[in-house]
Amino acid sequence: MTSKKTITKEKKSETNESITLGKKIKFHYTGKFETGETFDSSLQRHPLEFEVGKGSIIPGLEKQMLNMKRGDKQIITVLPEEAYGVRQEELVREIPKGPVPEGMILEKGAIIYLKTPDGQPFPATIIDVKDTTIILDFNHPLAGKKLIFDVEIVDIS
Repeated sequence: MTSKKTITKEKKSETNESITLGKKIKFHYTGKFETGETFDSSLQRHPLEFEVGKGSIIPGLEKQMLNMKRGDKQIITVLPEEAYGVRQEELVREIPKGPVPEGMILEKGAIIYLKTPDGQPFPATIIDVKDTTIILDFNHPLAGKKLIFDVEIVDIS
């Protein structure tokens, strides 16, 4: 009696699926500046999740992740124009120093949260504190910086 081989067609593996518009992605990342200093990482947390095309992550990172597959690792460099924008000097303003919440200390380099007229919070970095005024920078803290991401695709659905 001869043995009979059974040949089955393999189902297309999900690992061959590429990142395209509308896909839900989970990925780990470590974000660094050109100096090598890390500014953020998901490695000690859950992977970041987003839907491609919804504008949930910076455009330059999302664009360069297109066509990556589950398990792919890549170093992605994102210029300021495709990240948090170029730094705008007109967003540095000197305003009168007003009353601050109890316990809040106004010091150079601190990030404070102000509110828009409709109550939405937004951050500002203190550039300088003078006797009667405070100089605030309303640029995003990462504006004007080239960002380097070490990315690993964990899941695509």
